Amino acid sequence: MRNENSSLQNQTRATWLSSVTLSTRLVETRSALERFRAKREAISAERAEAAQSLRLARHTLEVSQNRLAGRLRLLYEQGPSDPMSVLVGATSVDDAINRIDSLHRIAGLDRKVIDAAKTARAHLTAITQRLAADEARARETEAATAATVVALEAAQREQAATLASLSAKRSANSSQISTLESQARELAATPGASQSGRTLTVLATGYSLSGHTSTGVPVGYGIVAVDPSLIALGTKMTIPGYGEGVAADTGGAVAGAHIDLWFPTEAEALAWGSRTVTVTLH
Repeated sequence: MRNENSSLQNQTRATWLSSVTLSTRLVETRSALERFRAKREAISAERAEAAQSLRLARHTLEVSQNRLAGRLRLLYEQGPSDPMSVLVGATSVDDAINRIDSLHRIAGLDRKVIDAAKTARAHLTAITQRLAADEARARETEAATAATVVALEAAQREQAATLASLSAKRSANSSQISTLESQARELAATPGASQSGRTLTVLATGYSLSGHTSTGVPVGYGIVAVDPSLIALGTKMTIPGYGEGVAADTGGAVAGAHIDLWFPTEAEALAWGSRTVTVTLH
């Protein structure tokens, strides 16, 4: 369990470092989202202003065209309006020249207004179309960034849950280690339990079961089942290839120079199998 706690600590450190990096990315992405949103709102405002100008240009063109049409109708209703007719109907040469100048001047002014309105309409139409495309792209960028923020927030919650789980598991292991050490000290204090320094060659078999041992200790890595007549319960030992253990269990199949070693998984127990080892008792 100490080895497992060490591994859990390494996992916790790696997860914490990853969460720090994730938090930095989340802050940066949120800031980017605000910038994109502000840019999109600015484009929307500019597009609305351009659309308003376009409506005014269209209205000006419509008014100018209607005014020119009205003048033409008026001239038609008042009589011939071509230069020759004006010249023939004039009372004097000056009157004829003035009439012709007026016709050209009015027509020229109306044409200039109409041309200017048409130019403004074309220009504003192009601007409005460009701003519409810019706004669409800005909305796409904003939506993609918002989705990234949601994903990062979900990842952050997941990492927080992982850190909490690792912490809880380490705490549970530490508590179990403390309990095992306390019970081992109690077992070691029983008469005849001290066998420090003695080596013993035994057949060691791996097993993996859940629950508690015959002494009431929860099973865990380092729990060794022994024959109490050969190895006293509570005896600590070093097992080559396995590590440190404590005699805290018995079993009907464990007799004489035979010990059972607990493994967290059946696969690990099968991988160990049965092998002859020389253990050192402490």
